[in-house]
Amino acid sequence: MKSILLHVSDDPCLEARVQVALDLGRSFGAHVTFLQTIPFIYAVPVDLYGMSLANAMPQVRAAANELRELLEKRLENEDVAWDWVAVEGPADARILSLVSTYDLLVMGGCDPYDVQNQRSSLAADMAVNAYTPVLVVPQAQEGLDCTKPAIVAWDGSPESSRALRAAAPVLQRAREVTLISVEEDHGGNTFDLPATSGAEYLSRNGIESEIVRVQRGDLDTAECIVTAAQERGASIVVMGAYGHLRVRESLLGGVTKDMLTDPALPLLMHH
Repeated sequence: MKSILLHVSDDPCLEARVQVALDLGRSFGAHVTFLQTIPFIYAVPVDLYGMSLANAMPQVRAAANELRELLEKRLENEDVAWDWVAVEGPADARILSLVSTYDLLVMGGCDPYDVQNQRSSLAADMAVNAYTPVLVVPQAQEGLDCTKPAIVAWDGSPESSRALRAAAPVLQRAREVTLISVEEDHGGNTFDLPATSGAEYLSRNGIESEIVRVQRGDLDTAECIVTAAQERGASIVVMGAYGHLRVRESLLGGVTKDMLTDPALPLLMHH
C-alpha cells in the first residue's frame, strides 16, 4: 500500500480521517494525496438570501482556500509524503476520475453535505463504484494502529473475498486476525466459500488467523460483527460492500447499510 487518496471536505469527520491517513502513510511509507472537492451544487442548492450562484462561488472558493491553508500548515510538520489536489465539481465524479490509480480511498463516516445524516451516502457510493478499497473512518477516531487486532467479516461472497485480498497489507501488521462468520438461524450462508478458504488465503500470505462462528440470534448481523470486534479490541473491520443487489439493499436494508450507519470502527470495504 503505497498510494492513498483522502477525500477533503469541511465536515465533522475530516480530522479523524486525516489522522488515519497520516498514520497509514507512516506505517506503510505511503504517499497521501489530499483531494479537495468543491461541489457548488451542494453549496448553493437554491438562491438563498437573494444571492445568485455566481455571487456565492467566490465565497465558497474562499472557504475552501482557508481550509486548505490550515491543513497545509499542519502537514508541513508531518513526516509523510503528500500532495494536494483541489477540483471543482461533484465529489463522486471527481473522486472516481482519480481513484483508479490509488491503493486505498479514505472517506469519512459522516455525510459531508448533511451533518444530520448518520450514514455517508458518498462513502456508500464509493464503496460500490470506486473499484478500489475504501476505508470509512468514524468521527471519533483518533488514529489507526495497524498492530492491534483486526476483524474480517466473512460470508463467503465474492465481495468479502475481494475485501480480504485488498486488506492483506493491513492484516499482515495486525497481531491477531479473526474471521467472523455470522450464522443465520435459517442455516448456512448464501455463498459457497467456507471461512477456511479465507483463512487459507491469509496463511499463504504469512498471516495467522482464527475462525469464529457466531449465531446471530436476536441481534442484527452488523451488531454481531461490531460486538465481536469490540470484545477483541480490534482497530479495524474488513468486509465486502453490498453483497446483494444494491436496489435490494436500499429497499430492505442490509449489513453494509447498518455498518455504515454511525460506524463504531474504521471499515475497510471492497465491492
